[in-house]
Amino acid sequence: MASQVVRSNPLPLWAQIVDDLRRRLLAGEFERRFPTDEELTGYYDVSRQTVREAVRHLADEGLVVRERGRGSSVTPPVLEQPLHALYSLASTVRASGLAERSEVLAADRRPVPAAVAADLGVEPGTEVVFIERLRFADDEPIARDRSWLPADRAAGLLDADLTSGGLYELLANRCGVRITGGWERLRPVLPDPADQALLRLPPTAAAFSVERLVLAGDAPIEWRTSLIRGDRYSMVTQWPAGTRLRPDQPG
Repeated sequence: MASQVVRSNPLPLWAQIVDDLRRRLLAGEFERRFPTDEELTGYYDVSRQTVREAVRHLADEGLVVRERGRGSSVTPPVLEQPLHALYSLASTVRASGLAERSEVLAADRRPVPAAVAADLGVEPGTEVVFIERLRFADDEPIARDRSWLPADRAAGLLDADLTSGGLYELLANRCGVRITGGWERLRPVLPDPADQALLRLPPTAAAFSVERLVLAGDAPIEWRTSLIRGDRYSMVTQWPAGTRLRPDQPG
């Protein structure tokens, strides 16, 4: 039997609908599909304006995403990435129960840009392996990766299937190169219109710009720049259990 709003209730109709839909959302009722405005209008026997006001408040709470011409959908889960060790976006996506895949935008040999050459320890213009991928969680783009790697050690990647998984496993299996260390720098940015469209980012959403240098032994093996959706991704770090600040340390 359809849930009905109570018109004698002093709470506005839209607020009653918000309470009911919030309860149902948190219970996982709309995992596959959120109802259309027309369906909600019939279900609650209210005007379309009342339904739109209710859904607007749910969107303000971050529970649904409302897109012009596409209706409303349940806000997808935010991926949490631990930062205590070298990590793989592919593994993070899979651990969240989502399907992981990549669209290969480029995979070729090309002269290294001068700005990247120093990080890779090669001369500007040296031919390197360049791989650019658009990474997906289910059917939604989550990140754009661009990687530059020394051609003499990573050429085997150009014959590999790059449509899923991480590069480091492929480097080990196809090129005999194993990652031993590196560093990473993260900062928030507002993407330009082209990247915003590529990642299907809402107009006001920020992204993480990530720069990463990876080593195999003492030698640089990859310089990577990534742009990761800030509305679908969070970075989490953890200290050893029982760690406490000294009294003279600021909190």
